[in-house]
Amino acid sequence: MIRTILITFLILAISICKAQLPSPALVGYWHNWSDVNAPYIPLDLVDNRYNVIEVSFAVPTSPSDMTMLFTPDGITSNQFINKVQYVQSQGKKVLISIGGANTSIDLTTTANKNAFISSMTGIINTYGFDGIDIDIENGNSILAGGGTISNPTSLAQINLIDAIKQIMADYRTNHTAKLLLTMAPETAYVQGGQSAYGGIWGGYLPIIHGLRDSLDLLQVQLYNSGSMYGIDGAIYTQGSADFIVAMTEAVIHGFNTNGGYFNGLPADKIAVGLPACANAAGGGFADTAAVRTAINYIRGFGPPPGSYLLTNVNGYPTLRGMMTWSVNWDAVSTCGGSWEYANNYQTIFGTNTVIAEQLYNKNIKVYPNPSDGNFKISNYPINAKLEISNLKGEIIFKSEGEDLDIGISLQDKGVYILRIIAPSEVTIKKLIIE
Repeated sequence: MIRTILITFLILAISICKAQLPSPALVGYWHNWSDVNAPYIPLDLVDNRYNVIEVSFAVPTSPSDMTMLFTPDGITSNQFINKVQYVQSQGKKVLISIGGANTSIDLTTTANKNAFISSMTGIINTYGFDGIDIDIENGNSILAGGGTISNPTSLAQINLIDAIKQIMADYRTNHTAKLLLTMAPETAYVQGGQSAYGGIWGGYLPIIHGLRDSLDLLQVQLYNSGSMYGIDGAIYTQGSADFIVAMTEAVIHGFNTNGGYFNGLPADKIAVGLPACANAAGGGFADTAAVRTAINYIRGFGPPPGSYLLTNVNGYPTLRGMMTWSVNWDAVSTCGGSWEYANNYQTIFGTNTVIAEQLYNKNIKVYPNPSDGNFKISNYPINAKLEISNLKGEIIFKSEGEDLDIGISLQDKGVYILRIIAPSEVTIKKLIIE
């Protein structure tokens, strides 16, 4: 008998899709590490509504060596590659994110630029990522060091722009496809350019401008921000519906800076980036109601949630979607509710990214729940396979499904994953041994 029990259900369906970035998009950053407050989740167990997953992070070898490194945590490279391919088979996109809060990127020298290009190309090809995400939060490459938005003079910025272009050009040559490109700058580096231009203030604007033709999604971090100017000249505070609306319209409409005018991006290249729950960021969390009213107003489907009024009175119905830090925080039931951010996305955009019809999952039961010993599986589909794995992805039990009464003994306490693999679906349940 299997020793233990379930807590949540995730329904996954298989579909093959090699199109562009999904629309609408729910983008989630995925931790390549274990955190006691936001535990590690196997890549293939991320809530199915996340159709763009940003793997965090590729980092440099050292502050002076921009050879980029990425090693899957807790599992082998081949196991991770298999998980990437499985997620992609569902029509989702998996990108490698560069940088993060604790990493500095400096491409001032030609040697660092070339090392960056070569190593990132290697990482992309090794793991089969669909694209790259620029989430650089430190270093000369994201500092406005002179010139203008359209003509920067900072060598580190120029080299970063050229490096990304070269990586994308090489990918297109070798794969006859476009490499997806997303960016997640902090507000100071984008909207902050309205109050000053130099250093961190507006530092991403030349990068966005230089790569705008290749950029698929800009998802500014509307958290850990403090207050920022809107294009109406008023100041708005993070965590409010007004802040979400004002910051989002700024990057669509465009705005003036001392480095020149920043021309906005189309709404279908913009996602609203917010923390999954209050503990996921130092500040900027907005509750589900505030997020819902703000995005509905941005899309032209609701009234103003506060004092900020859109310059475009018709709104922006083609807004691409939502982004969050992070899927791991969204999964935690002790911070908000489990998958609260994904639930809110589905409410707002009225879509569920489950693709295929599910034939069996409504009837499959694992009981009793909870259990301190034995439990059973009922309504087990004919010709299905059963697998149980640990959180490292290692399969510890497998059955071809000939017998409906299956006995398994799991001696160690902890979390396990039960997969019931039928011809038309994969049903996944989380098992917890107490």
